[in-house]
Amino acid sequence: MITASFYRDREGNLNHYRITGHANSGVYGQDIVCAAVSATTIGTTNSLKDLAGLEPVVESDQTNGGYLDVTISLHVDQEKVLISQVLLENLLGTLQSIQKNYSNYLIVKNDTSTD
Repeated sequence: MITASFYRDREGNLNHYRITGHANSGVYGQDIVCAAVSATTIGTTNSLKDLAGLEPVVESDQTNGGYLDVTISLHVDQEKVLISQVLLENLLGTLQSIQKNYSNYLIVKNDTSTD
């Protein structure tokens, strides 16, 4: 099972997410849950840099997969914060939608604080 955990700062802004595990909903290379989660999380991580102009701190397991940890600093100008929040709320909503249809393979946790 994949677990997607989201964390917010004291102001309620998303600033950290961690994706762990494997869906195992299909044969390797044909696992649509894994593909959907991977595409959305990697796309959002890249967009934090390309669109929001942030430098996310990224930890991942490139060899075994099943682990992506992304943290952003929100001590930046308000425009970058706003763009990052649109991207991250979209990621959260997308993964929650996937969870509705594939709850045996994905759980999304929307935790309250990283402080």
